[in-house]
Amino acid sequence: MRTLKIIILLALSIKFVQAQENLIQKVNEPLNWVNPLMGTDSNHSLSNGNVYPAIAMPWGMNFWTPQTGEMGKGWAYNYDDTKIRGFKQTHQPSPWMNDYGQFSIMPVTGKLVFKEKDRQSWFSHKTETVKPHYYKVYLADYDVTTEITPTERAARFRFTFPQTEEAYVVVDAFDKGSYIKVIPNERKIIGYTTRNSGGVPDNFKNYFVVVFDKDFTFNKAFSEGELKEDLEITSNHAGAVIGFKTKRGEQVNAKVASSFISFEQAERNLNEIGNNDFDALKEKGKNIWNKELGRIEVEGGTYNQIGTFYSCLYRSLLFPRKFYEYDENGKVIHYSPYNGEVRDGYMFTDTGFWDTFRALFPFLNLMYPELTAQMQEGLSNAYDESGWLPEWASPGLRDIMVGNNSASVVSEAYLKSGDAYKYDIENLYEALIHGANNAGPLRAVGRAGAEYYKELGYVPYDVGINENAARTLEYAYDDFAIYQLAKKLGKPKAEIEEYRNRAMNYKKLYDPETKLMRGKNKNGEFMKPFNPFKWGDAFTEGNSWHYSWSVFHDVQGLVDLMGGSDEFTAQLDKVFSLPPVFDDSYYGGVIHEIREMQIVNMGQYAHGNQPIQHMIYLYNHGGQPWKTQYWVRETMNRMYSFTPDGYCGDEDNGQTSAWYVFSALGFYPVTPASDQYAMGAPLFRKATVHLENGNTITINAEENSDENRYIQSMEMNGKKHTKNWLSHSELLKGATLNFEMNSKPNKKRGTKKADLPYSLSNE
Repeated sequence: MRTLKIIILLALSIKFVQAQENLIQKVNEPLNWVNPLMGTDSNHSLSNGNVYPAIAMPWGMNFWTPQTGEMGKGWAYNYDDTKIRGFKQTHQPSPWMNDYGQFSIMPVTGKLVFKEKDRQSWFSHKTETVKPHYYKVYLADYDVTTEITPTERAARFRFTFPQTEEAYVVVDAFDKGSYIKVIPNERKIIGYTTRNSGGVPDNFKNYFVVVFDKDFTFNKAFSEGELKEDLEITSNHAGAVIGFKTKRGEQVNAKVASSFISFEQAERNLNEIGNNDFDALKEKGKNIWNKELGRIEVEGGTYNQIGTFYSCLYRSLLFPRKFYEYDENGKVIHYSPYNGEVRDGYMFTDTGFWDTFRALFPFLNLMYPELTAQMQEGLSNAYDESGWLPEWASPGLRDIMVGNNSASVVSEAYLKSGDAYKYDIENLYEALIHGANNAGPLRAVGRAGAEYYKELGYVPYDVGINENAARTLEYAYDDFAIYQLAKKLGKPKAEIEEYRNRAMNYKKLYDPETKLMRGKNKNGEFMKPFNPFKWGDAFTEGNSWHYSWSVFHDVQGLVDLMGGSDEFTAQLDKVFSLPPVFDDSYYGGVIHEIREMQIVNMGQYAHGNQPIQHMIYLYNHGGQPWKTQYWVRETMNRMYSFTPDGYCGDEDNGQTSAWYVFSALGFYPVTPASDQYAMGAPLFRKATVHLENGNTITINAEENSDENRYIQSMEMNGKKHTKNWLSHSELLKGATLNFEMNSKPNKKRGTKKADLPYSLSNE
């Protein structure tokens, strides 16, 4: 018997050691854990991210990507595709918004082909290297290897050719209006593209320059699919082909840069490369990415958890992109996507606040306050140049999505940093007041239905304004954000109270009969018939089960409306216990967001879209934090993986990734325009967060495992911490958080009223 016990204990020990060995204890170069192909296995009807591999510097003005999709199509790269058409400079924030200012470069050999369909080449992921700072692929049809490494506004290409007298590089300026000029004695091609998907002034151009390190033996321009003798062409669709004689293995290098201002500025942007050859520039890019990714160190996670974390962190460092340049004196300038002028100061673009106010901007405010201050200056410039704050900029005002969530983005940044950074907060406050009280030139700018909202406290269902309930709920939170900023700036008491009162307008849509939010007619009656599973209609890309939780700022008020904590948490439970049924009649068919909810088998929980992503954390407000801890881990386990199908819906400019980053650390910004984060539970055994001010947040959870997902107890800086929230201002001072984790929930911790997170009703 003793021998048997020893054998059993030995087997258990081996199993434990193996489990320990399966955990990654130290990450030396986080860049090596990033998979830019995560989320690229997507299409129009089903999104697993709807992203492309962005070969770029953090927040770079220009990204590069291999182009497998047709010119002008939003789906530029799909993991299942087998042919590459070119390597595209892209500014696309999502396939739904599509691209602007794009052009492409493509090497070919043998018989000259330059039209997009003719020049495409077979490739394999087996010969593809994809890193944030570096891309490499073998083009089988041409026996050419292409490599790319970027700066913020420029890039280096390296082509390895076979032995041939017919080696070519095609520079395609795309259709919808373009210009090209070949300058053989300078080994140079210059051009511009005007191709865009909207949101640009009439004089919009992306000027580019391409400089090679080898003399041309062939040079032609093309227009509308035909080669021309003229080396300078302006047409609907212009491009150029230059050629060389090459030896086997010979490498031809090209330096590329672009500008939204001028050819002269594009040449100036080329100086970002400096004297760095390809490998030196690649090394610089590697160091930049390792520095930024290394600001959060995680230890004690599985292979998939580590890879997913750093891949999500990479996506959180891309948008909004820098839309500014440096003049000959090093001064920051920008081409205005609002009025077409060249102005001083910062400009950022390519983000939709409806998505990113929730987690992406809170993440930037925590980790990059100086950068967010520059973004705030850019928003102030946008207001000066257009008369409005953008709600979805790409690159200028776009008419998509709902809400007035610039109020959250502006207010949160100032509330969390105050006067530490100098930008015109008074101008931005004026912009918020203007946007909060007026309908804009586009339905997605300012507030559609502003007059109804001011008069009734809601946007009516029956006045021809779609997605009215969603607008009302978001306007109420946006008013809360303005209220918070007004207090901080010492505005008149009456003005402060006005926005505080308006922040309670969410109550006007609460239906006590169904305990859900519901559209309301102008006469004060709820709309009929009401189907809580109906997507769209009164809501935006969701149904009442998703939007009924959109009370980010006053969850206690929502708890009270529902009849108390027990009723509130029971209603939260239903989100997961209900079947994933839906009514798609508003859309006339199943949109991809519906399908993504249906197929993941988590009831009505639709993590693939933004409206409900915070909902899991609301159990904290109901005094049942262990349910938050369970569902957060369940969502991370089931909805994310650093594989081509690694997201469960659109990634959306860093928002869905920032959700994972925050959740893996163990907290989340349910109410961005406040000082608090709601608690979840950490994913890793240790995480170290290096703040910009030099302080450090250390998160220890030594017993953490897939089973031990519940917080048994917690200490902050050596003191017992029972609260279901953390303070932003306290974290900035540096903190050590020690978690005791267990496989069983502690149903006594975090249940007292004093432990609950912030709610406006409790002020």
